Amino acid sequence: MFFNVGDCVTRNSYDNDIIFKITGIENNTVLLKGVDVRLYADSDISDLRKEENREPDDSQYIDEFNDITNLDRNEYFYLPGRILHIDGDNEYLERCLNFYKKLKLKAKGLNIKEPDIYQEIGKFLIEFNPDILVITGHDAYNKKQGEVDDIDNYRNTKNFIKAVKAARTVENNPEKLIIIAGACQSNFEELIKSGANFASSPKRINIHALDPAIVASNISIAKKNTEINLLDIISKTKYGKDGIGGIITNGTMYVGYPR
Repeated sequence: MFFNVGDCVTRNSYDNDIIFKITGIENNTVLLKGVDVRLYADSDISDLRKEENREPDDSQYIDEFNDITNLDRNEYFYLPGRILHIDGDNEYLERCLNFYKKLKLKAKGLNIKEPDIYQEIGKFLIEFNPDILVITGHDAYNKKQGEVDDIDNYRNTKNFIKAVKAARTVENNPEKLIIIAGACQSNFEELIKSGANFASSPKRINIHALDPAIVASNISIAKKNTEINLLDIISKTKYGKDGIGGIITNGTMYVGYPR
């Protein structure tokens, strides 16, 4: 079968479980990027099955926020928490920014490659002064390299840890700056230890492109000085507690009166 860059495909050897978009073809090796899952991969061209090309549809995730965002606007006004989203992948970043926009949240996005985030993050925190910081992109745990608790066996966990620590030098209080960090298969425990409020991935699984944005959005519209419903927020992500975990913290939205 003939394939082109941009085609949607699945891998037969993985039971066609994940839909990818072809980003490059080098001889018989095809470079792949998950449509919904934050995952890079490659495959022999003979292992691929072509799928119908499709654009991501995030309407179901928007719909889940309807009950929360239908607030009493006759008497009160609302100031949701500000979000700074730094992503190593520009395509996923744009998808998350579009998600925030549809929820009418104030969010700033920056596309910075994972190894460079820690060097840039301080100045942007000072410039934008967010309530919520998202640090994501791509990661992977390589089982062949060794044990799951060794961060040298991860593609970008080290870089995410460095970025979280750099952010904490600017704002060390986890209630004043809520940090959501990690990507597919990241070392959850080490990211939490480094200062993240939420992180992926407790079971070292792949996460959905929108999972970090779903967590950030829920915290943004949770009332200030009120404990979030931790289990409820995590359950709204694609893979639940296997994909993302975190600590109980407070919401970031101010409620004012009169409108």
